[in-house]
Amino acid sequence: MLGTASVTHMNVTHQHLNTVEKAELLRTLYRAPEIVRVVNVWDAASTKVIADLPQTTAIATAGHAIAAMYGYADGGMPLELALAGIETIVTATELPVTADLDDGYAEPAETIRRAIGIGVVGANVEDRLQPFDESVARVRAIIAAAEAEGVPFQLNARTDAIARGTGPLDGRVTEAIARGKAFLSEGAALVFIPGLLDTDSVERVVAELGRNTISVIGLPGALTAAEYEALGVARISYGPLPQRAALAALQTMAIDLYGDGVIPMGLPALN
Repeated sequence: MLGTASVTHMNVTHQHLNTVEKAELLRTLYRAPEIVRVVNVWDAASTKVIADLPQTTAIATAGHAIAAMYGYADGGMPLELALAGIETIVTATELPVTADLDDGYAEPAETIRRAIGIGVVGANVEDRLQPFDESVARVRAIIAAAEAEGVPFQLNARTDAIARGTGPLDGRVTEAIARGKAFLSEGAALVFIPGLLDTDSVERVVAELGRNTISVIGLPGALTAAEYEALGVARISYGPLPQRAALAALQTMAIDLYGDGVIPMGLPALN
């Protein structure tokens, strides 16, 4: 037994868990009353900075940010580079790592098998609003591949029904619910619904799919993590925004240095 539903940083970071144990730990975190807050990382340095914080219970990669690190647009990074970047993150921490694997690439089952092989215990895989049956089949293939590897893989099955859909929000939420139900029935741990930003929509989705089944992205103007938690959301992540914040700080400092500024005193040695 890995612990109670409420898992603290202290009782996870000092254990050397195997892949199955890390997957079980991530499942426990997702099912706990507290929302899982993951500040997305993109390399070993950002991983160590986030993992060292006492509030951190799991690590989530940001596919957009890793792609940017390699000079690719979001969604355009080759699988080999994606896995290489993710492996760097996995080896930098003892915490469970859930990875952003875009749409699963050409062979989602093989992608998941390879991800598990490098120690990944959960993943975002997006439907990109492809045909309903095709999207469900990809989730089914991913879960089957994980089961064949003997790992209780925590799939955060993403639907872009709201973010990419057209028409009134009500109809897009309806589509998200339909896809979410299908993904959960195939064994997904959570349904990731980007664009789920307002209380009414969250309440409607949770009423249909259940508490602790929904994952969201925190965006400017969205609800707070505490508000999502009170509504029954299981996980909140931040995608490429942490990297953007880091790059904004770098750019601001560079402008100051070009203007005859100096490095500020007391800069923490986080690398």
